[in-house]
Amino acid sequence: MSPRRCSPVSSSAVPVAGPEHVWSVTEHLEDILGTVRPLEPIELQLLDAQGCVLVEDITVPLSLPPFDNSSMDGYAVRAADIVGASEEFPAVLTVIGDVAAGRSGELRVGPGQAARIMTGAPLPPGAEAVVPVEWTDGGLGGGPVSGMRAHSAAPEGASGQVHVHRAAEAGAHVRTRGSDCRAGDRALDAGAVVGAPQIALLAAIGLGTVRVRPRPRVVVISTGSELVQPGEPLDDGEIYDSNSFALTAAVRAAGAIAYRVGAVADDAETLRATIEDQLVRADMVVTTGGVSVGAYDVVKEALSHVGDEDEAGSGIEFRKLAMQPGKPQGFGSIGPDHTPLLALPGNPVSSYVSFELFVRPAIRTLMGLPDVHRPTTRAVLRTDKALTSPAGRRQFLRGRHSPADGTVSPVGASGSHLVAALAHADALIVVPEDDTSVEPGTEVEVVLLG
Repeated sequence: MSPRRCSPVSSSAVPVAGPEHVWSVTEHLEDILGTVRPLEPIELQLLDAQGCVLVEDITVPLSLPPFDNSSMDGYAVRAADIVGASEEFPAVLTVIGDVAAGRSGELRVGPGQAARIMTGAPLPPGAEAVVPVEWTDGGLGGGPVSGMRAHSAAPEGASGQVHVHRAAEAGAHVRTRGSDCRAGDRALDAGAVVGAPQIALLAAIGLGTVRVRPRPRVVVISTGSELVQPGEPLDDGEIYDSNSFALTAAVRAAGAIAYRVGAVADDAETLRATIEDQLVRADMVVTTGGVSVGAYDVVKEALSHVGDEDEAGSGIEFRKLAMQPGKPQGFGSIGPDHTPLLALPGNPVSSYVSFELFVRPAIRTLMGLPDVHRPTTRAVLRTDKALTSPAGRRQFLRGRHSPADGTVSPVGASGSHLVAALAHADALIVVPEDDTSVEPGTEVEVVLLG
């Protein structure tokens, strides 16, 4: 598959800022969304388009259903012939033949006649309604039956009778032409995500392909010599690599195609080579770990000067953000196609919160979605004691949101390594930069996670 790239990084999108500048959450997000561009549209087969976003309105080319057809197994009749029909005084009609699904036939229902008809079969001329087989004595079978067997046509001259025990109005059990949608109607709007129901509609109106923005391909790489694949034994000083699994799952949940590379040891050249090898299948690269100020922060070491060697416009900038968790961040592009790269911190909570705030909106921008952000709401803080927050930082605390009573409760402590609490959270409680304490009962902003 050939690479699918977004537009090159625009240098005008990046504010002029020195290395000591502390970025706000809003500044960093605006820079990302002002840089990343939706992927170029392509034509895809229906099943390949699942999860993609339509780039143009879809107009119905033919009415659906395209002809009047039966919604039941039964008998196609004229309404006037079964007026007043009952168990005691059934209407007796002559059966002139069968109409099966997929066969138009040449039957015409006249006065006192009926045609045995199957579900989905076209309503024959002259007929106005369908009486279900359960309302009859089963016709040619000579007694009540539980079902019907389809025949392509009755033998020439075939006849029999059916006793109808209930009346039906014109149009009963008939799916009329265009009752679902009519030719010229708008079936789907540009910007719609193609899911199973949309594929059903596109197929029903006869479209075999559709023009969409493809699902972005996102490569996830975690860094750290201490990281071990889950399922393997741990030595002293080692931990399991959870970030790459969490981020890969989050990428999929955002609607993209995820490629998990796994943990790369703390070696700058190895990391840089790994990233370069992955560019052939990446519309975006996400790394986690190695973006702080430690001696082994290999992402910064590997990528800080990447723009010196790549084409003009490429480069990764490492920043300090006024937020907790997730202060160290990196963003820019890499390689000849200017593939966006977002470098996230390595602590599990910091990594996940950063993904929700920055990576997920970037992925959904690549998809061409009109709304890229998680929904937010206001809720009353339910807690036993006041929440504290560092001055000058926007804090994101894990929480459980209760829509029933409009409250939100903190989950676990605020440490950025506490992944167990994250597993029980469904929201982020936002504490603004200027607030150092939030009392119980205060209304707060809440970011809803799924």
